[in-house]
Amino acid sequence: MANIKSAIKRARQNTKRNALKSTQRSVTRTAIKAVIAAVEDQNKELATAELKKAEKILDSMASKKVVHKNKASRTKSRLNKKVKDLA
Repeated sequence: MANIKSAIKRARQNTKRNALKSTQRSVTRTAIKAVIAAVEDQNKELATAELKKAEKILDSMASKKVVHKNKASRTKSRLNKKVKDLA
């Protein structure tokens, strides 16, 4: 355990921030999995709708620095390619 007051506060903040970011990462992963599941079912309409939701979530998480902006961009690109290949 930390002894310095600022280190104690920092440790307290880190546990709260980790809990929040864990939830946000989970939401992001779930959105990505929904797109992939729709693509595997060959359902283009559902995949397009899920892709739109996933892109919004990925952009939001990138702006909150939950995921790196380049990773968000790369993931969106790969999902978009999978949906376009359904045609």
